Amino acid sequence: MSTGFRGLYDHTVDDRGRVAIPARYRQEFLTGAVVSMSREGSVQVYTAAGFDEKSSREASIPDTIRSGRRSRRRFDALSFDAELDRQGRILLPQRFREAAGLRGPVVIAGCRECLEIWDPDKWDSELQAAQEQSEDFPTEQVSEV
Repeated sequence: MSTGFRGLYDHTVDDRGRVAIPARYRQEFLTGAVVSMSREGSVQVYTAAGFDEKSSREASIPDTIRSGRRSRRRFDALSFDAELDRQGRILLPQRFREAAGLRGPVVIAGCRECLEIWDPDKWDSELQAAQEQSEDFPTEQVSEV
């Protein structure tokens, strides 16, 4: 992945907990995906290589220090491998769906190194907070792609 993930996509989590990866990015996940929970309450979807890179950064604090061990537990232990099915969908673990409130419609947001899957109301709140935090970000509503 050379350009990173970007854009907003409206998708749906089906009754079995599967969600389609945006078509333009499916090729990136042919060798697999890794899903994890973000601290803000979304489900993050990494390529295998992207996850390895992020995991290495999380492991930069030595495991001889409590914060290093806790960082590994939070990130690596709460991450799961996923594979695309023939329709380009991945299965989200039930624990993640419940924690993130993912039922029915969802917003998939490109966040450079990963895709984030959000409950639409939580996404609206997060985007508003991000807009308020950044002086350089446009204040008018961003239209969905």
